[in-house]
Order: sequence, then C-alpha cells, then structure tokens
Amino acid sequence: MRRFYKGARSAPVAGGFGVFLDDRPVMTPGKRILTVPRAALGDAVADEWSAQEETVDPMSMPLTRFANTALDIVGGKRGEVVAEIAGYGETDLVCYRVDRPAELRRRQEAAWDPLVDWIGEECGVRLEVTAGLIPAPQPEEAVAALRARVAALDDFVLAAFQRATGALGSVVLALAMTNGRLGAEEAWAASTIDEAYQAERWGEDGEAGEVREVLRSELLAADRFIRLCRS
Repeated sequence: MRRFYKGARSAPVAGGFGVFLDDRPVMTPGKRILTVPRAALGDAVADEWSAQEETVDPMSMPLTRFANTALDIVGGKRGEVVAEIAGYGETDLVCYRVDRPAELRRRQEAAWDPLVDWIGEECGVRLEVTAGLIPAPQPEEAVAALRARVAALDDFVLAAFQRATGALGSVVLALAMTNGRLGAEEAWAASTIDEAYQAERWGEDGEAGEVREVLRSELLAADRFIRLCRS
C-alpha cells in the first residue's frame, strides 16, 4: 500500500505501548490495536513505519510482523505453537552427527556437544546423540522438559522464538540464544556447520546461499525482537 501518513510514533496505551501513524493507531491484520509490552519495542516498531518511503513494504518490517503474530496468532493458538516448536526437540539438529568425513564430525562435536551438555544441565535431562540420518527417539522426559521451557515464554517472545527455531532447525540452539548462552551469530554458525563445510570443499551454491541469508536475517530480527521484549 502507499504511505498515507506523515509520521509514526509510540505512546503509552492500556496494556502497554501502541504505535500511531499520525494520530491513528496501527491495527494488526486481525483488526486488533497493535500494542507491545515495552517502550523500547514500541519505539523500534514505530521506527520501522517511519522508515517506509512511498510504498509500505511489510517484508521490511520484521518487528511489526512478530508483534502481529503475537497478537493475532500466538494468543489464540498458544498450545499449537508450543507443540510445533517443542517438536523440533524430538529430532533436534544438535543431536545428529555424521559418520564421516572425520573433520565434519569433529566440527559438529566441538560446537554441539557443549550445547547438549548445557541443555541437560538446564532441564535436568539428557538428550540422546546419534550418528546418521535415521531419527532416534528422545526420552519422553527430555521432550517434556523442552516443551516446558518453551511454554514458559510469553506470547511476544514466543512469536519470535518460533521463527528463530525454524531458521536454526533446532529448539536447543534457539533456547541457547534466547537465554544468552549463544549470540545470534554464534547460533547461526552452529546451525550451518554442514553447509559451511560443504561450501569450503565444493564452493558456495548461489541460490542456496541466498536462502540461507534470508534465514539469517530473520534470525537476527527475531533475536532483536526478543531482546527488546526484555529490555
């Protein structure tokens, strides 16, 4: 749509902070008033609207999209969202090692073994690590513990956490990032060990590289949204 407003700002409203285009509140696609829990997040969302030029491009406003998701989707389908995210724990990336080549196996172990240990200490359970591509079942108590950690996140954090988990292919990596165990770039590097190894050997696939860059950008936006939710 064409930009129809002169300015954007955030201001306190009932339940948090709203975003206004001139004097009109921003509405979510579900026709709710866009209200976020923190002033810093409200300012950041308003900045996205201020940065729009003649045409408003929703794809250039990830913080706004996460807020919309929290209000329109997570709030009404929280159980489904938690179950989807926790499902990654059943076949989590960090639990699978290659048999060979030995160098790739070494890199996986160096990056992922400490995270398996960390999540075990955090949740009081142990994830099973295996080699190869055949899924190995995780202990029910381990999956339940991961689900409980995800369910403890509030709706706004959960909206961005869902995207982070998908971008990383790992609920363990997403939890490590959200809890400050890893930075966003560190989590991304840990999730793309296999791709980086293959690129070193055979060169970068241009189309695949573009897809990964989109996912990386989404991850960085999700990380920023989560931090703003907690600032």
